[in-house]
Amino acid sequence: MRKKASMGRAAQHTDQDILDAALDLVAEDGVHAATAVAIAKKLGAPSGSVYYRFPSRDLILATLWIRTVKGFQIGFLEALAAEDPEAAARAAVAHTLTWTDAHRKEAKLLTLYRREDLIALWPEELGQDLTTLNDEVKRAVKAFTVAHFGRVDAETIGRSQFALIDLPYSAARQLLRAERTPPWLFDSVIAASAAVLRVDRSSS
Repeated sequence: MRKKASMGRAAQHTDQDILDAALDLVAEDGVHAATAVAIAKKLGAPSGSVYYRFPSRDLILATLWIRTVKGFQIGFLEALAAEDPEAAARAAVAHTLTWTDAHRKEAKLLTLYRREDLIALWPEELGQDLTTLNDEVKRAVKAFTVAHFGRVDAETIGRSQFALIDLPYSAARQLLRAERTPPWLFDSVIAASAAVLRVDRSSS
């Protein structure tokens, strides 16, 4: 279990400071650059203060990964909560692309790990956070599916998952590989998502 800072004196650098420094180092020189020594140097702090909170680089990166996922999910869930399902879908897809473009360092970090791998590595330190990490998104996608299709089954959940998550995530990876955002990308992905979600009302 992660150790807590001493109650006797306020820590000069918080966990969030350490994670921010790690993110900068990863963005500058790759994953292997985010060592406790390098983070401490960037913060102007003793390396022991970093080790005290995060005993390994992998745990730093895993914790940073979780923080980043949660940060992304805030806007995604807000978008998907719109009353009109079609507007909600457009907003959710747009959020994925807009967030990726505006937070390239964080978005690239998300490509480094899978949740299942982190659960295997850190069952005690991060187990609870990892186990429940996607619960709200799953509930939101299910609620969207009910509102949009009027039913929940393998087909409708599959279409919602593909249109709202798989398709925009794939486009986000393409966006990260490009130096500049392709001008056609946003409209094309939103249109493709809408096509997957299209409902034939003529037979109802």
